[in-house]
Amino acid sequence: MTEQPNLDYIKEISGGNEDFEKKFLTIIQTEFPKEKSDYIENLERSDLEESAKIVHKIKHKLGILGLTGGYKLAVKYEEDLKHGDTKLKEEFYQILQSVEEFILKIA
Repeated sequence: MTEQPNLDYIKEISGGNEDFEKKFLTIIQTEFPKEKSDYIENLERSDLEESAKIVHKIKHKLGILGLTGGYKLAVKYEEDLKHGDTKLKEEFYQILQSVEEFILKIA
């Protein structure tokens, strides 16, 4: 079974403060779609250096959403992109899709 995004970490660091949780989620819901779009655009233009920078930003959101394996894959993929290697592209895209579906569901 694949890893699923969750709010466990956000709930843990919020200490039960629902306003904090909502603000944190709003940031993710605002930033993630733009970062995903920018990542795809740069990848299509073969600007792997810029793609790596965006993967760097996204990987932290993966960790926050409980995707430990996704975070580890993003770390590897970021380094691979810096060296011109895109072999993890499809696997990373699947993670992006699961996050996008999750943030739409919790909106």
